[in-house]
Amino acid sequence: MTVFSELVLASHNPGKLKELQALLGDAVRIRSVGEFSAVEPEETGLSFIENAILKARNAARLSGLPALADDSGLAVDALGGAPGIYSARYADGQGDAANNAKLLQALQGVPDAQRGAQFVCALALVRHADDPLPILCEGLWQGRILHQAQGAQGFGYDPLFWVPERNCSSAELAPAQKNLLSHRARAMQLLRQRLGLA
Repeated sequence: MTVFSELVLASHNPGKLKELQALLGDAVRIRSVGEFSAVEPEETGLSFIENAILKARNAARLSGLPALADDSGLAVDALGGAPGIYSARYADGQGDAANNAKLLQALQGVPDAQRGAQFVCALALVRHADDPLPILCEGLWQGRILHQAQGAQGFGYDPLFWVPERNCSSAELAPAQKNLLSHRARAMQLLRQRLGLA
């Protein structure tokens, strides 16, 4: 497998860019697709993997660089896996606070024992836009949904995601701790192995 010195990340999210750069290390420089275009591709896939491939191909096409895409989200057992691939736009694109409020509303009255959830991360790496063999890596992070937000770190659903092995929410973890435990960390560890960086 070729080791890349530079990749374009198929995301405009600065939090995700920072987190993935920290996880990948200094061997590979990650640039945002936002440097090349402000247009987001329509996520028409029905799974995290399908959407990650779609986004990676689009970023490679726009930038001319090898591209890495992350499609991730929260799957809540009591909601049949929702919000799932719609995690970022669960509350019609109104942002993290609205997404969290909608999730708490959907789980109102659901006891702790039935509030199991997992963060899911699917990574797709393409060497070029028409790469017939994308590298795919997946990571899961098991936890449960709290009844109210706790902590100020992280982003997205982190304040509502209880991490049993640390006895706190994801938003109460220092970034370095989160980068050892998270769904993205698990998927990136697999990717580092595939790229010969681990």
